[in-house]
Amino acid sequence: MFMKKRKCTHSVLALSMASGFLLAGCSGGDETSSTPKDSGSKSDEPVKITFWDENAGPERTPLWEEVIKQFEEENPSIDVEYVGIPNKSAKSKYDAAIAANDTPDVGSVQTTWLPEFSMREALLPLDEYYEGSELKDKMNANAIEFNKKMTQDDKLYGLPYAQNLDTIWIRTNWFEEAGVKEPETFDEFFTAIEKMTDKDNGRYGYTIRGGAGGSFQLQRLMFAYSGLDYFGKDGKVNINDPKHVEFVEKYLSYYEKFTPKSDITNGYKEMIAGFDTGVVAMVHHNVGSYGEHKKSLEEGTFKTLPLPKTADGQYVAEGGNAVNVALFKGSEHPDAAWKFAEFVNSEEAQSLWNEATGQIPTNSDVLDDEWVQNSQHIKVAFEVYENPETKLYEPPFYLPDYRSILDNLVDPGIQQVMSGQKTAKEFLDEWAKAIADSKAKYDKTFKK
Repeated sequence: MFMKKRKCTHSVLALSMASGFLLAGCSGGDETSSTPKDSGSKSDEPVKITFWDENAGPERTPLWEEVIKQFEEENPSIDVEYVGIPNKSAKSKYDAAIAANDTPDVGSVQTTWLPEFSMREALLPLDEYYEGSELKDKMNANAIEFNKKMTQDDKLYGLPYAQNLDTIWIRTNWFEEAGVKEPETFDEFFTAIEKMTDKDNGRYGYTIRGGAGGSFQLQRLMFAYSGLDYFGKDGKVNINDPKHVEFVEKYLSYYEKFTPKSDITNGYKEMIAGFDTGVVAMVHHNVGSYGEHKKSLEEGTFKTLPLPKTADGQYVAEGGNAVNVALFKGSEHPDAAWKFAEFVNSEEAQSLWNEATGQIPTNSDVLDDEWVQNSQHIKVAFEVYENPETKLYEPPFYLPDYRSILDNLVDPGIQQVMSGQKTAKEFLDEWAKAIADSKAKYDKTFKK
């Protein structure tokens, strides 16, 4: 069994968060579905299910192996086969499996994939299972509703076992030595990048994610800078708004001047390595990279800060920043798969996972764990999400090709601006057109 975590019994924070925090959203969809049961098997009859991890690696694979070990000890009739997939190839692996009708029983699925996978009829609606589960009164209600809202049929296809918030990680000891203010505004952010750069000593103020996944970080910075909604009141996409053009021009102009030359191809691992090995003073990622930082850096030498505020002093965050466990329709053992999904979202499993990774638990029972109360990065997440002035913008995750636009157009587009092949405006105009065209096609078909 998992070792029980110490609790802080008088946690105001836990009480305030337990009723539903972090993500705004509402849904009036049908909360029931016809859920197939395991065919031809009794509850105590041995079964084998396959679980796919979409972000496998030395940091997280051992965590899943521990979760699976504990699950199998509690459920000896269910054998879980773990399949780890590196993040870079996970989406294409799932796509190929769906096309071949050869999907796993259960898998870790990013929020941006849920609408597309459900439209491709690859996922099993979880509403009936969830309604009959003890999790119903424990899970973050807003996160659950957000996942329903983004699908065309308003059904639940993914249980969020961890949530995230994009932040700026800084080397606090460097800032103290240089006498540079920790940035709270975008002006201070850019000033800090410049002042913390010392090329003679191989140090840069910041690292830009120019490789895979750069689109997510750029988008979150853009909207944090502008404070705009994803779409205007007239329905026009705001991607290429003049405020975003202004930001992208300045932000990407810092490439090579105040950031490493390798940034143009750097993905997650490379930029985190740059921060942890002492190449850069600041890195934009999320609270989930805490697990890696703590292995490389001494406590007290690093911390995380919210993304800079807008010009009028407002925090802006992206809704739906979570990772989910989903059941696939082709499973021959959906009941066993659901048992595993439930276990992943239990207090013990969520506490183990989120403490190790630095992500934010969605099960309210975890919120008064001592590690939650004592984690600087979790406190920052609560500071942003609990602030009544914080604005949550909602990208159109429901568009079937939303993710492919980011991966195949926006990621390479960032590199083209960094290398001078395109202007920021040309890049943002192309991005805006792709989203607008996709939304027009979707609206014509589904009328949300």
